[in-house]
Amino acid sequence: MQWIWESFKHVYAVLAVVPIVPFLLVYFGLGAYTGDRKRAFRTAMDVTTALLIGCVTVLFNTIFNSTFGFFGIMLLLLLGGGLLGNIQYRSKGLIDMKRLARAVWRIGFFVISVFYILLMCIGIGKSLFTM
Repeated sequence: MQWIWESFKHVYAVLAVVPIVPFLLVYFGLGAYTGDRKRAFRTAMDVTTALLIGCVTVLFNTIFNSTFGFFGIMLLLLLGGGLLGNIQYRSKGLIDMKRLARAVWRIGFFVISVFYILLMCIGIGKSLFTM
């Protein structure tokens, strides 16, 4: 049973290191299977967000010698959900949780992607200059 967990961790690690690969795999795979490129793009964003959360967490923790990475990302997602929920409640008078969660998750994709690029550049620069 332990080998299953270890295999899962290795596959996740490989996919999370270069998140463009699973994004392209899901996008082109689902796009070819269903023929709906718009749905394939949204699904690829959803899958890649989960991988980016793990990768950005590790990058943040490594660069800043911290353990706050995951909690910081969750804090940003929760704050975004609160702000968007407030906007939705003020405009419509009720909160559609499914739509709110989907919006936060997809906005999170773009925000975390920017953090990924920024932290990757900082990490590469830091490793080059400390040699």
